[in-house]
Amino acid sequence: MRQRPYYLNLLQIRLPVGGWVSILHRASGALLSLLVPALLYGLMLSLRSAEDFARVQAWLGGGLGWLLALLVSWALLHHFLAGLRHLGFDFGWGEDRLRARQTAWLALGLALALTALIAVAGR
Repeated sequence: MRQRPYYLNLLQIRLPVGGWVSILHRASGALLSLLVPALLYGLMLSLRSAEDFARVQAWLGGGLGWLLALLVSWALLHHFLAGLRHLGFDFGWGEDRLRARQTAWLALGLALALTALIAVAGR
């Protein structure tokens, strides 16, 4: 009988691309749910008065705000695209290994490409 290892180095495990898409889908969903209060607060401030709108606009127009907007854009896009991929699995579409790998790369690449387009258009 083969002895099972008692120490598992998680840094040595190589996940397939579908595993990364799944983990990033969960992470982007968690990020979006944690950012909802901050985004709603910013919306509330921007609608309250012209001065508050200018303050929110100035903060989002800075470097940190721009990076935050890109992060939220990527999270929305990735979560949406990976969610569509997982919905396809629920319908039995793309479950074979090759198609699952292709749709995983497509979700990753499309989310990054669309975020890059948003970054270029926003500056």
